[in-house]
Amino acid sequence: MADYHIVPFCPEPVRILHPDKHFLFVNKPAGLLSIPGRHEENKDCVVTRLQHHPKSKTASIVHRLDMATSGVMILAQTKFAHREISKQFELRQTDKYYIAVVDGIVDKDSGVIDLPMIADWPNRPKQKIDFEQGKKAITEWEVLDRDMDKQTTRLKLKPITGRSHQLRLHCFELGHPILGCHLYHKNGSETKAKRLLLHAASLTITHPKTGKTITVESPCPF
Repeated sequence: MADYHIVPFCPEPVRILHPDKHFLFVNKPAGLLSIPGRHEENKDCVVTRLQHHPKSKTASIVHRLDMATSGVMILAQTKFAHREISKQFELRQTDKYYIAVVDGIVDKDSGVIDLPMIADWPNRPKQKIDFEQGKKAITEWEVLDRDMDKQTTRLKLKPITGRSHQLRLHCFELGHPILGCHLYHKNGSETKAKRLLLHAASLTITHPKTGKTITVESPCPF
């Protein structure tokens, strides 16, 4: 299982994008775990790095990004904020979108992928589509750019649900796997980028104290 593989050290820092006494928006680099792994040598992650930062010693995880994914994350600074922001994620009251570069030219300009997902236990950590037992999984997508020379398409992805590997599997099922993905790939798409070309570009929450809407963005690095 991947949990027991030693993860290479990620030299890029975790950048604080928006500090608040109740929470922190940060930018997670690709190649860094969100939380500590099971292996003793996989303790380096977003949470442990922030616990050594003077502005974030009490930071706790609210949601995760896959290790290979970069972009905006939010961490709670207080128990109250953790409870309230977690509730927003659970009730789908947050708003977020990702940028991805996928293999091939996507013909349509936009669409919705509605394919239920379940863990593929014999092939963990992979997920699979299962219409009988799978949990509802919905992704809205929109074409941002088509590169005819490289035969790739840049997509804006908006996950309505938050299943593990949802964007990766849904793009694969669309017929256009995300470049650099070693779990869901075809025609060598996993070798066409040095990293997974998936970036959490924007996250919107409601401030747990003031009720104001806060949106934080992270420029796409690819």
